[in-house]
Amino acid sequence: MRLLFIRHGDPDYARDALTEKGRREAALLAERAAEWKVDDVYISPLGRAKETAAYCLQKWDIGSEILDWTEEFLLPEKDGMGWDQIPWDYYPADWTKHEENFRGEEWLRLIPAARERYERVCASLDGLLARYGYEREGRYYRAVRPSKKTVVFFCHFGVTMMMLSHLCNIPALTLLHGVYLAPTSVTVLNTEERRGDEAYFRAERIGDCLHLIAGGEPISASGCFTELMQESPLGRKE
Repeated sequence: MRLLFIRHGDPDYARDALTEKGRREAALLAERAAEWKVDDVYISPLGRAKETAAYCLQKWDIGSEILDWTEEFLLPEKDGMGWDQIPWDYYPADWTKHEENFRGEEWLRLIPAARERYERVCASLDGLLARYGYEREGRYYRAVRPSKKTVVFFCHFGVTMMMLSHLCNIPALTLLHGVYLAPTSVTVLNTEERRGDEAYFRAERIGDCLHLIAGGEPISASGCFTELMQESPLGRKE
């Protein structure tokens, strides 16, 4: 089974829509994805994700389903330490001093406001995967009905990191602060099924923006705090 996580295009958060740049990004993504074999598409209920998905859906000529639990992962209130609602903007010296943040799901003890939402995301994701024949068992999955389907999620940075945390058993705050997904970036996970019905999700690529590089569109730093490299890893546009 293959899962694709696509972040929405460059956002106008005030309007919950795409900027003009975001629309260019979404159009380039759709051109790249036109020949992809996609079976099912799930979309966040937020406008910027739906607008991004619309470009690809037109190319694929398939339907989609809105999943409320894939909306952006914000906290309902400040956490127990007084940190703000956005759980990927903590300063390094603040979050790294807590060993709990590097041990599985122990970070939820430090940010109790996130527990209900995180558990909902994980349970909902597992419920969805079970529909495709993959049932969670401890920290891996049983492929009770192995699938070759490709499933696409159009959603957001924070909630994608939560899903990757659950699928790959990596502490969420480590992912949130150690990985950046640019607008319209593509993250791909495949199941490895090497022994019996055991299955584990493994990342093939994370934050792929080659459609932007090829199209000469600068990669947006929305949600990041550094200047981004604007070329392919080979040092040339592809």
